[in-house]
Amino acid sequence: MLTEMYVNTRLALESFAKDKRGVTAIEYAIIGVAISAIVLAVFQGDGDSGLKGALTNAISKITENVNTAAGNTGSK
Repeated sequence: MLTEMYVNTRLALESFAKDKRGVTAIEYAIIGVAISAIVLAVFQGDGDSGLKGALTNAISKITENVNTAAGNTGSK
């Protein structure tokens, strides 16, 4: 009886050790957190700093140039 319990426990542990789904889920969670941190670091910034500020400034400059060009040609 003790031997049978030992064998059953051993088989259950071996099948548990071969199941990698939990490990994979944890790896995906870690990757998701890392990507979120990178995106937050890139887009976070006060005023003109960071990617958000650079994009805002670039779009403002393009809009200003288009408006200036449209005003110089006489068409609206």
